[in-house]
Amino acid sequence: MTDAPAPAPETKNRQWIRQLVDFGALAAFMISYFATRDMIFATWVLVGASALALGVGYAVERRFAPLPLITGLFALVFGLLTVFTHDDLFVKLKLTVQNGLLAVVLLGSIPLKKYPFKALLGSAIRVNDAAWRTLTLRYGLYFLAVALLNEVFRSPEAVTAVWHALGRETPNPNDVWTSFRGVLWIAASLFGLSQVPLIMKNMIKDEEPGPISPDTGL
Repeated sequence: MTDAPAPAPETKNRQWIRQLVDFGALAAFMISYFATRDMIFATWVLVGASALALGVGYAVERRFAPLPLITGLFALVFGLLTVFTHDDLFVKLKLTVQNGLLAVVLLGSIPLKKYPFKALLGSAIRVNDAAWRTLTLRYGLYFLAVALLNEVFRSPEAVTAVWHALGRETPNPNDVWTSFRGVLWIAASLFGLSQVPLIMKNMIKDEEPGPISPDTGL
């Protein structure tokens, strides 16, 4: 018998390329906003970057990976609503709606012993059902936390109240929310990395998992 083949270098390269594209889209959005202080212009950049990320993801993997497709489509829909209505409420609501829906689906599936997360990521990692149940719970709670935090940071009234409670001057709400997006990307990456020990312990094949990032900021 021969040993199982090691993961192809191309697979690792595809993962890194997709993560770099996703980070590049967020970086382009943040740079364009802080350079112009124009949320509508920055949203135009976000729409273009989201479309590019979907295109590159398809070119690299020859398919649309489910979770990046979901986040990319949300970014396109809410981004286009923003630029057509000239109301940045929509681009800010994207995180709340997207993550809130994911939280409801994931947490609601646990009592039914159904794990939609397995359908979304089963081609990327292979673990037993106990691990899928734990990952479903953890990510469901993560998505819920992101949705709730976004409601705080997108609200000028809430941001002003928090800053005043800390004894600081009234901030620019758009500056605060855009910075929150950057912090969220870091948090998502760290959260994904923190799941690797669980994945390693419960893998059903000798495969090397990559960090799972639920949303890198698109």
